[in-house]
Amino acid sequence: MKETPDVLQGTLALMVLKTLDVLGPQHGWGIARRIEQISGDILALNQGTLYPLLLKLEQEGAIESEWGASENNRRARFYRLTRAGRKLLEAETRDWEQTAAIIARFFEVKAEDLS
Repeated sequence: MKETPDVLQGTLALMVLKTLDVLGPQHGWGIARRIEQISGDILALNQGTLYPLLLKLEQEGAIESEWGASENNRRARFYRLTRAGRKLLEAETRDWEQTAAIIARFFEVKAEDLS
């Protein structure tokens, strides 16, 4: 059985926003599958994780939704990025890149660098 890593607080929101930015409007199942695909199937998302996040992002104005038909002609809620969501994505991307750069420094440091 494959072990899936815990996703840091806030990073799933970043992944959702980026997915909608790149792919355009998607329904929840489509968003989850794209995130899983992009992660190389390392991440596995369930409805209990994704849908509360989508609701939160919608309440914050980062995404909007409307009902439509899915690929298999079922009724589904499609989510799209708003202008505020794009701005949030840009800010979160900058923050994530800065955090990743800081963490990278810790992996590069050696004891002799600290003397």
